[in-house]
Amino acid sequence: MLEKVDLTKTLDKEVFREVCPELENRLWSAAHAARDAGLPVIVVLEGWDAAGKGTHISRLVERLDPRGFKVHPIAAPLDEERLRPFLWRFWTKLPARGQMAIFDRSWYGRVLVERIEKLCKKAEWQEAYQEINQFERQLADDGCVIVKFWLHISKKEQKKRFKKCESDPLLRWKIQKEDWKHHRQYEKYYRAAEEMLERTSTAEAPWTIVEATCKRFATMKVLQTVVDAIEEGLRKKEARARALAAAKSAAVPAAKPRAAHHVHVPTILDKVDLSQKLTEKQYDKRLPAAQVRLRELEFQIYKRRLPVVVVYEGWDAAGKGGNIKRLTTTLDPRGYSVTPFAAPVGDEKTHHYLWRFWRQVPKAGHLTIFDRSWYGRVMVERVEGFCAEEEWKRAFQEINEFEGQLASFGAVIVKFWLHIGKDEQLRRFKEREHIEYKNFKLTDEDWRNREKWPLYERAVVDMLERTSTTYAPWTVVEANCKEFARVKTLKTLADAIERGLKAGLGRNA
Repeated sequence: MLEKVDLTKTLDKEVFREVCPELENRLWSAAHAARDAGLPVIVVLEGWDAAGKGTHISRLVERLDPRGFKVHPIAAPLDEERLRPFLWRFWTKLPARGQMAIFDRSWYGRVLVERIEKLCKKAEWQEAYQEINQFERQLADDGCVIVKFWLHISKKEQKKRFKKCESDPLLRWKIQKEDWKHHRQYEKYYRAAEEMLERTSTAEAPWTIVEATCKRFATMKVLQTVVDAIEEGLRKKEARARALAAAKSAAVPAAKPRAAHHVHVPTILDKVDLSQKLTEKQYDKRLPAAQVRLRELEFQIYKRRLPVVVVYEGWDAAGKGGNIKRLTTTLDPRGYSVTPFAAPVGDEKTHHYLWRFWRQVPKAGHLTIFDRSWYGRVMVERVEGFCAEEEWKRAFQEINEFEGQLASFGAVIVKFWLHIGKDEQLRRFKEREHIEYKNFKLTDEDWRNREKWPLYERAVVDMLERTSTTYAPWTVVEANCKEFARVKTLKTLADAIERGLKAGLGRNA
């Protein structure tokens, strides 16, 4: 790919002076239109040292409203960042809808610098190709415009620019020993860059190779590419909106079905034995033992730098809060966190739905409990119509990819669905109505959700069947008896942690 690039391309100074102002005006207009349309834009600049990344970023933002963009210079990950999956620090920097994020180097450091300098294991940078493609596809599917540049210069040109910087007292600080080391490794980086371009140039996030020997030509190409991408993104967004509006207006209300004998098709939830229970004596014996075991494992988690993710989902009034309380009672609060999630608010509504969950991913050695989670996309948002059908259908794959990336990092993932019967839920609702310290838990929304039990049940079955994987399996917890449910969750979590420790998971393994 790179051997076909013509690095002799130039642009006449007069032509540049004529063309550039027009492109900058178009960029200004496109950026404002993107802001008004809620279109997020990501620009990635990768390339050789001294290829001009800083110059092109300065030119890109020269005419833009500084409130509408943020530049992220990416260096080697900090210690805190190394304790999380490598994409974590990039998810946390994603732009809100209508904003632009410009990355001066990016997630591609994993398959370039970290690969060549052996800062990560071979298995990690090889796995990164798939994770990067998943990351960019998820963002593009959510409507984000992604523009990626590889600024290309020859080894000879790079050496020339290094020497020119070193001869200038104001610029010599830019050239460090590490830059010359990379220069000597030019051929190694060249081969890695070739592979990177081949494996990550996709329909939704293609690479643009910029012939950067002539700075005027490179500037024009960068500006033109960004402008074209944003304008195309705006057209696609408008077309999707028109198509959605047309589909809604053309929709014909379904005819009322004739009365017919309803045939229930058994599901995995029908196999759950909700009669299971513990006696008070059994509970008083087993719960403390399970809590002590978890406390001992918490120390091993920290020692081995093992990240642990626990997900709680379940029917309203299934006992999630009480279950979580018993799980954490004896744990050192410095080693875990509980993150409750409700409907997205504020910045959460202006980002990809996974953004707020990525921000809470535990660092290695810690345990995070998610009280409701990313599964809201395929349950509440699906049933209540808070997202389009194509969005919740797409989410099954996105969730599996998200959890797969956590597992690749070495995380132990334990997911609980607390299952109760419809009659037991009604009994608990009525109990909450009559007990003063519990009635705040019962809302009109709980009653509305109960009326949609069959719809939620179908969504739950789909969720369990489509997102229970070898690396992140679901555990259905029989929760009609709260005591039985509490002991089962503690035991299941402890067993999973022990398996992870025995398998050698953890950053210090």
